[in-house]
Amino acid sequence: MAHLAAGALGIAIGDLESAVDTRSVAEQVNAIGRMDAVIHNAGIYRDRDRGPTPEGHARILAINALAPYILTALMRRPDRLIYVSSSENFNGAGPLRDIDWLKRRWDPARAYAESKLYVVALAFAVARRWPAVLSNAVDPGWARTRMGGALAPVSLDTGQRTQSWLAVSKEPAAMVSGFYWNNLRHQQPASETTNIRFQDQLIAEFRNLTDVALD
Repeated sequence: MAHLAAGALGIAIGDLESAVDTRSVAEQVNAIGRMDAVIHNAGIYRDRDRGPTPEGHARILAINALAPYILTALMRRPDRLIYVSSSENFNGAGPLRDIDWLKRRWDPARAYAESKLYVVALAFAVARRWPAVLSNAVDPGWARTRMGGALAPVSLDTGQRTQSWLAVSKEPAAMVSGFYWNNLRHQQPASETTNIRFQDQLIAEFRNLTDVALD
C-alpha cells in the first residue's frame, strides 16, 4: 500500500463499524476536496454474531450498508458512485423487517445477503434522487481475494474491472445510472431493489438508524 499512498492527494482513516468514525471519514474526504468518483467497496462477510457496534447496530449491517449510506449522505456529491454488491443480493430478498436484527434469530448468511440487497437498492435510490450523479451497483463475482480465497473462480483483475471502468470511463456505455453490473454487462438484481416503495422505506430505515438524512 505504501506505493499507492505516496501518490495520493490525501488519506482518510476510520473504522466503518463506528458511525462516529464513518462521519469522520466523510469529513476527512471533504477536507481533501470533491471526489470525481467513489467506489464503496469496504465490507465484511458472514459475521458469526450480531455484534453489536458502538452504536448498538448489527456489525454486518453497519459496515456493509449503513456506512456507505452515511458516506453518501455526508460527502460532497461526486460525479459517479459505485456500490459493490454480490449475487447474494437475491438471497436477501423479502420484505423489510427488523433489518438491525434486534428480534430475529441471528443468521450470518441471511444478514450478509440482506446487506448486499440493501446496497443495490441504495444505489438505485441515489440514481433516482440525484440525476446529476451516475450511481450504479456492481457484482464483482467470487474473486480471488483474501476474503474470496485462492480457489475462487474470478481473477482479481476481472473482479475489479467493472467498478474501475464505471469510475473513469468516458465511453457512452459507462455514462449511465441506475444499473446493476457484472463483468461489464447489465444484470437483473433482486426485484425489491428496483421497487421505489422499497427504496424509500429502506432510506427511511437508514435515516432512523443513523440520524443522517439523504437529501
